[in-house]
Amino acid sequence: MKRMHIHIAVNDLSESIGFYSTIFGSAPTIKREDYAKWNLRDPKVNFAISLRDGLCGMNHLGIQVDSELELQEIAQRLESAEINYSKQEGRSCCYSHSNKHWALDPQGIAWESFRTLSDTPVLGGNSEVSTKESSSCCIPLNRNQLGDQEKDCCIPNESDALGCCS
Repeated sequence: MKRMHIHIAVNDLSESIGFYSTIFGSAPTIKREDYAKWNLRDPKVNFAISLRDGLCGMNHLGIQVDSELELQEIAQRLESAEINYSKQEGRSCCYSHSNKHWALDPQGIAWESFRTLSDTPVLGGNSEVSTKESSSCCIPLNRNQLGDQEKDCCIPNESDALGCCS
């Protein structure tokens, strides 16, 4: 089964949790001091919000899969269409340990395809990281997006997202 994934950066987590809980008719499935996620069955969506250094708005979109085979099928479709993507295996980000692929759409919006392997205590990015687990949170950015290249992990060139997150 595949599930749509949407991640939005917010400036007030509590207020946003209230709003989205009302819209979805459900409390978050996971709630942390800087992050919340709803794994909804109706509509089938993995919807997450987080605090991101005051940057608000669309963080990234994606597709969550249940199996490595489904994840590989998405990678094969990207390759067949000659769409550059970056591959990350066993990365901890957004309180999950996952295998994933990142690609940029024609507008420069980051798309993540991923399979969650387990939960972790790590958000990543601007969050404090425990000493037992390192963070590998990386969302490829296009060069028109604001941010610190080292902090945000990578800014692919016009034709190559593969250099990200090496």
